[in-house]
Amino acid sequence: MQHAVGSPLPPPHQPGQGPHAGWAPAAHHPGAHPGTSQGSAPVPPPPQVPGFPAPSGPVPPAPQQPPAPSGQMPPPQHACGAPAPDSTGHVPLPPGGPVGAPPAAATAPDPTATTLAVLLIGPAGAGKTSVAKYWADHRRVPTAHISLDDVREWVRSGFADPQSGWNDHSEAQYRLARRTCGFAARNFLANGISCILDDAVFPDRPVVGLGGWKRHVGPGLLPVVLLPGLDIVLERNAERTGNRRLTDEEVARIHGRMAGWYGSGLPIIDNSQLDVPGTARVLDEVLARAIASPPSW
Repeated sequence: MQHAVGSPLPPPHQPGQGPHAGWAPAAHHPGAHPGTSQGSAPVPPPPQVPGFPAPSGPVPPAPQQPPAPSGQMPPPQHACGAPAPDSTGHVPLPPGGPVGAPPAAATAPDPTATTLAVLLIGPAGAGKTSVAKYWADHRRVPTAHISLDDVREWVRSGFADPQSGWNDHSEAQYRLARRTCGFAARNFLANGISCILDDAVFPDRPVVGLGGWKRHVGPGLLPVVLLPGLDIVLERNAERTGNRRLTDEEVARIHGRMAGWYGSGLPIIDNSQLDVPGTARVLDEVLARAIASPPSW
């Protein structure tokens, strides 16, 4: 069954629900038990084990703790009663939102120091993942790499293997993975972390294509196409293993469909004669032009 794009996710746990519902710190009641000081509770005797006599003598009082100032919680303690070391508190994070289109600039900005959202498109074997990782590793600002194939493979049991062909099952998992990638990218970007995503987006599939990425990430997403020659992608595909290795016929078919990006207005990099660092440098040049004059797509 095909899942609709944008269908709501299960709601988060509400207050009072979940495994920790009903938990509350033990209250200190006024009034003291005989043999104990104000505000402390007696330690109950351990349960009697059959065959062993119960311990005799008075029950020792609980360890004392100075009262906390009014309106403050007492400091946390270890099980032994010693104060716990300082721990991290709650760090508020800006909520993720659609990435707006970058404003046109008179001069080309430095793409290595700008917070960006990039979508690297290309056929299997184009080098998308290798280039995206290298580009993210060598930027001057925090940058995350989000691979749609990696997110798709989070599904272990019932994974829709791309080698089995495209059907409703695989399309539903693709849409879900793309939406998950979009949520992650928006949250990273809202907190000042650039993102580069990679996916084999087909120009002849608008329903399962670029429009979905724009919808999930935002109009500020910058798409770039990697399109080396067929012999290159066949050679790289032969080095793959597992469900990411496709047949030569499938690779050739995908590569032929990717040729539809020519004339689309999107920037295209032919990295047939480029290594990964060289492709990353050309990608920075392409992004500098795209920031100065964003493509219409």
